[in-house]
Formats: sequence, C-alpha cells, structure tokens
Amino acid sequence: MNRRDFLRVSAVGAGTLLGAVDVVDLSSGRRLGEKLPKVLARRTARLRRLDDVLGGGDTVRLYLSEYEMTKKLVAGGTYTETIQQRLLAILAEQAQQAGWAAFDAGNLDLSKRLYGESHGIANQAHAPHLAGNALAFLAYQTVGGDPREAVAIAEASCAAAGEEAPATVTALLHERRAWAHAVVGNARETDAALATARAALERRNATEEPDWSTWVDDQEVTIMTGRCWAELGRPLRAVPLLEGVLAGFDDAHARDKALYSCWLADAYATAGEPEEAARVAGRVLDLSEGVASVRPRQRLSPVLQRLRDHAAVPGVREVLERARA
Repeated sequence: MNRRDFLRVSAVGAGTLLGAVDVVDLSSGRRLGEKLPKVLARRTARLRRLDDVLGGGDTVRLYLSEYEMTKKLVAGGTYTETIQQRLLAILAEQAQQAGWAAFDAGNLDLSKRLYGESHGIANQAHAPHLAGNALAFLAYQTVGGDPREAVAIAEASCAAAGEEAPATVTALLHERRAWAHAVVGNARETDAALATARAALERRNATEEPDWSTWVDDQEVTIMTGRCWAELGRPLRAVPLLEGVLAGFDDAHARDKALYSCWLADAYATAGEPEEAARVAGRVLDLSEGVASVRPRQRLSPVLQRLRDHAAVPGVREVLERARA
C-alpha cells in the first residue's frame, strides 16, 4: 500500500480518534477554558497535513465534521471574550479548510458557502488575516467563472488582511491576486503582485507565521510565477521555472504536481512543442490516477483539446488515446 492509499484509509479513523482523546473530556462542562483552543488548534494543524497528499474527495467529510463539531462547542459553551475570539478564529480556519476540500472535490456551492461563513466568522473574531484569506479562497474559485470579479475579490482580500499581515499571509494573498490578474490578461499587474509576494517572503519570521500559511515559500511563489506566465502565453518565461521546480517535486504530492504540470504542458503547447506537451500531459495522467481531486483532469482538458490538432504525431496520439480510455 503506498503512502496516499494508507493515508486515505486511515484519515477518517484518525479524525475520530483525535476527537475521542482530545475533545470529549474537555467539553463535558459548559465552561470552556484556555486548554480547548490550544487543543483545537493542534487538531486543525495536524489534520491540515492530510491535504499535502490527499485530494478533497478524501478529506472533505472529515474537515466538514471538524468544523461542525467546533461550531457546536462554540454555540453551547460559555467562555471569556478572549477565548471566544480564539475559538472563532479556529472556526474560521476550519471553515476554510473544509471549503478548500469541497472545492478540490468539485462541490463549488459548498465551498462558496463555507468561504462566506469563514469570512463572517473571521470578522467576528477580529482576525483580518483570516478574513482576507477567506476572500482569497473565494477569488481563486471565482476565476473559473468570472475572472474580472475574481480580480476585484482578490484585491479586496489583500486590503482586508492589511499591511501588518505576517509575511507568508501577504505572499499567499498577493500570489493569488497575481493569478486572478493573469487569467484576465493583466501582465503588468500580475508581475507587480508577484513582486510583492516575493518581497514579503524576505521578512519571514517562523515564530510569527500562522500554521495555515507556513507552506508558502520561495518554491510556491516560483510555481505561481510559472503558472502565471503560462496563462499569459509567455512560455519562454514559464517553462524554465516550472521544469526547475517540478524536477525536485515529490510524487507523493501527486495532486499538486499533476496540477502544476498541466501549466507546463500548456506552456509547451503554446511554444509549438506538441511532443513535449504530450510527454508532460502523460505524466499528469500518471500522477492524477487515483487522486480524489477533480482539478488535474479539468485543467488538463484544454491542453488535450489543443493537442488534437497534432493527433498525427505518435506521442500525441498515444496521450489522447490514454485520456479517452
């Protein structure tokens, strides 16, 4: 059994075990003390790691149950104002986590609802960084339907988080702003947003970064830069960046590697290299096999459509046949 299969099988059981050990005893009374937010924060951080190797189809029910459980604790307990804010911040974070999994699984109505709930809860918690991230998630989803609206939401997400946001939060929100601009075709705005994201990472302080944004690093911004240039039809810029990063990207992160490879395939197609595009597309098919995420195949679809003009080329024909199988 490979790592992804093992984690998929054990995910629900792990969540149930965590609940039995950490929460039941603490919630036996109505008064919620300082220990509960710490426990919930640890649980949320541990369960988030499942997203590194599993798709949303495997995690959405678990993340949603965590969110609903915390919501019941908050609604049924009494606590100080300080603890209330901490609990609400965790609740907003959990709503985003569940929303992301729903988005990855293709349930866009559920993810949109959860992002909206998270934004409202974050504002109640006086947590502007989380409020901004909820909007960034919504913008990232909206790009697929109304890119211009997504730009407006992405701009609002950066404004909501404010200038005092931790470095990785700033980088995350601005790289998603860059992506929205790239989809619209705004090259100058894209470049400026990416520059802001890179500059933010130069002031990273590990002790000040929230767990939910610690994954944002130089590699992540490089990947987004390559994706943006591919989307803007600039393959000479996109290909070296994406090839360089993907060469050292662990296959255990199959969903993300498959997604990023889609933009590499697209860039090769734009550059007039159908054989290379087909080679990378075949790798996407390999990586996305068995991954509970709708996004890799959705993103690969337009690349395959472009490759149909080169169906006479043997390597291209083989990939097209595989995709139809």
